[in-house]
Amino acid sequence: MTPVLVINSGSSSFKYQLVDVATERPLASGLVERIGEESGIATHTVFLGGERAAVTATKATSRIERAIPDHTAGFAVMLEAFAAQGPSLQNARPVAVGHRVVQGGARFFEPTLITPLVEINIDELSALAPLHNPGALQGIRAARAAFADVPHVAVFDTAFHQTMPAAAYTYAIDRETAQKHRIRKYGFHGTSHKFVSEAAAAFLGRPLAELSQIVLHLGNGASATAIRGGESVDTSMGLTPLEGLVMGTRSGDIDPSVLGVLARREDMGPGELDAFLNKRSGLLGLAGASDMRDIDTRRREGDADAQLAFDVYIHRLRAYLGAYLAQLGGVDVISFTAGVGENSAVVRAAALETLGFAGVHLDAERNTSGERGIRVISTDDSLVTVLVVPTDEELEIARQAHAVATA
Repeated sequence: MTPVLVINSGSSSFKYQLVDVATERPLASGLVERIGEESGIATHTVFLGGERAAVTATKATSRIERAIPDHTAGFAVMLEAFAAQGPSLQNARPVAVGHRVVQGGARFFEPTLITPLVEINIDELSALAPLHNPGALQGIRAARAAFADVPHVAVFDTAFHQTMPAAAYTYAIDRETAQKHRIRKYGFHGTSHKFVSEAAAAFLGRPLAELSQIVLHLGNGASATAIRGGESVDTSMGLTPLEGLVMGTRSGDIDPSVLGVLARREDMGPGELDAFLNKRSGLLGLAGASDMRDIDTRRREGDADAQLAFDVYIHRLRAYLGAYLAQLGGVDVISFTAGVGENSAVVRAAALETLGFAGVHLDAERNTSGERGIRVISTDDSLVTVLVVPTDEELEIARQAHAVATA
């Protein structure tokens, strides 16, 4: 057994998963949330023989009735859950702790052993990710205190996209202003795009270096990435995760002048504009629901708002598919992943409907099959192989953390 603890920390919560990288199976996972509030909720799940035994701490238990004032206290709750429910961290002591960090800027190109200097850099990069990096840093500090004798590794969402050429990541704005404020495209979901592109190559038995791929990570947050030879050459998210595809609550691409119009006519300040585009737009803004399952149900019942939301979502998705086909000069593999990508046959079919000219042919029966796991959904004679590839960001972080810790 080679356990690695994976931490995904936010400002008031953190998720965790204990992964055995030797077998690439999860041993346990959990969520500690409502940190800093009057009371907290901690959920701990143990994986035994393929069975999931969920153990949820509620207010009925003394362990959770007390407040969880900070991340350090949250880690104490997590350790209590491991001690009470298993697996024992004495028998499954982590050999490394991997931390998901959203923004690595242009400083971090690869998973990095965390030192005090790395912490300082993550803190400084909070200016580019004020909603994400501060929480990650709190989790890192709490985890390093709880596991002081274990290597801690930061795995950055942006790192995979550091191979993009300057033409792809540069915005056409005043150069000095862009440099001063580090304004450029960074891209996100990199851990997922890396995992899926490598899994696709392995599944097909083809060398990663020979493949041109488009990966569509379609969840509540959504992004598309063009990948050549295992390296990102363009991606839809930008300086922040707001740019690109239509998402559950985010607008994706929008004319920047809209912000000026809203500021003048609605007297909206920077914070209100940010919340408007990130939390009140996308599918939610168009149809009042952020979940694609709800949108699809309602449109099939004749709801015009839901139909328009679906159409806008697909229109944007096709636009990026076409752009990346052109950037790559053709594609070998298109992979769908994440909640919508893995589960919505109707989204997959609609997204690819117009790509017959490029040799993309979907097999309707394969696409609508209830089969799970990685699978081909294109026809046997399709020039482009279309896959559904379940993503596993926790496993990818565990792999990378273990590699750095044992190097």
